[in-house]
Amino acid sequence: MQKTFEDPDGLRLPIKIDTTSNGEFLPVPLSKANRQGNRLALEAATVNARRTGRSRRRFLMGSAGAATTLLAMNRANAAAGKTGGWFDLPEEAALDEPLAAATVAGDEFIFDVQGHYVDPNGAWLKQVPEFARPFAGMPKANCDLNYEGDPTSYLDCLGPKEFVKDVFLDSDTDLMVLSMVPSEPDAEPVTIEAADATRQIVDDLEGSKRLLLHGRVNPNQPGDLERMEALATDWNISAWKTYTQFGPDGRGYFLSDDEGLAFIEKARNLGVKVICIHKGLPLGRNSYEHSKCTDIGVVAKQYPDVSFIVYHSGYVAGRQETAYAGADDGVDTLVTSLRENGVAPNSNVYAELGSTWRFLMREVEDAAHVLGKLLIACGENNVLWGTDSIWYGSPQDQIQAFRAFQIAPELIEAQGYPELTPDLKAKIFGLNATVPYGISAEEVRRHSGTDALARTRTDYRQAPDPHFNTYGPKTRRQFFSLLAANRGQRN
Repeated sequence: MQKTFEDPDGLRLPIKIDTTSNGEFLPVPLSKANRQGNRLALEAATVNARRTGRSRRRFLMGSAGAATTLLAMNRANAAAGKTGGWFDLPEEAALDEPLAAATVAGDEFIFDVQGHYVDPNGAWLKQVPEFARPFAGMPKANCDLNYEGDPTSYLDCLGPKEFVKDVFLDSDTDLMVLSMVPSEPDAEPVTIEAADATRQIVDDLEGSKRLLLHGRVNPNQPGDLERMEALATDWNISAWKTYTQFGPDGRGYFLSDDEGLAFIEKARNLGVKVICIHKGLPLGRNSYEHSKCTDIGVVAKQYPDVSFIVYHSGYVAGRQETAYAGADDGVDTLVTSLRENGVAPNSNVYAELGSTWRFLMREVEDAAHVLGKLLIACGENNVLWGTDSIWYGSPQDQIQAFRAFQIAPELIEAQGYPELTPDLKAKIFGLNATVPYGISAEEVRRHSGTDALARTRTDYRQAPDPHFNTYGPKTRRQFFSLLAANRGQRN
């Protein structure tokens, strides 16, 4: 029998409903229903493991373990009156591995357009105050690589090799975009050089080009516009990433400002006409207004030849989302901006689900409204899969939960939301993103199905060892430690 090194007692659930943040918002406490769901899931897993003759750890690693967890969440949500969305699984799936796999497993093309990792050897560490110890409080930072003499050696546990395992071995992800975080040019936690080195790790596995890169640009920072040409020509980036809430003075900008328009014009001239914009998940009070999507419709109408991918879809963690009501916050700001500027569904604005879906897994009624509103406003071809992993560990639980999720029929009838059919989910999982990124899903699948990474994944899954853990801050203390590190970079 395989010796398991991760969670041998099976105390971690495969669907991670917890307080983990991606570092851009304070961890939000779990609701009573969330806590009850986790408790019911562990209790049910204990019973079901015994009934199937397996250890709890081995049971939780299978499809029935994921099904058991999701069914427990259903019971807790229903008891709390949250019935607008649910995980559609037969009760028998908790004990029947093939039946569970019919829902939580799948063979869709999965193109994750938002991934991250930490460069454990980056120059950014020189600017971090010693007391901050960024990411030191994260669960995986106490791994075996931690050794005396180097106060930041623990970061090796969060580096590119761990990224590859989480994303390409422990999840069904086929292709990912490695994105950037808000920073100044001399203090990037992940530089374009480090990102390219990670791409090379993947490419060396008979590279089917499974990892694409963003180039970070904030046009309100000195020098960023000038660096765009090198990013496009020297590093073969696939898109630009910008944070409209971020700036050297703590203030952000709008894409419809002069500096934003100059950025778009230069992107067009360089021939990389995909711009990914962080919206929602505000980065602080000083620039909260710039987290709203009021500028998206304006520039999308002005530049129909540019694809605008709205990261997080304008979602604000912890905000209750209802049917569209024109609210001055959250996803409604994106819907309003598109409507007011006459930007039709399925045109050049895409809604991305990184961190948004991960949080909404906790709040199924909000999830139903957010997905419904985005599918109507942006179009069924323009909602894109993203996970913001590895902040949340392997994205497999997000994939499994989305495969099972359904919008309640009464909301579909009342609001006109589309039904989440397997075909629609397959589009969201990956097919939609192939259009702005200009790739062929068929070609990627043909090559990736037989490359060395696919063979490594097949071999690994004969004896998998997923950790079911997260990396991002779970508590206020962890969050402010990370925030102190980021401030140290800018001081």
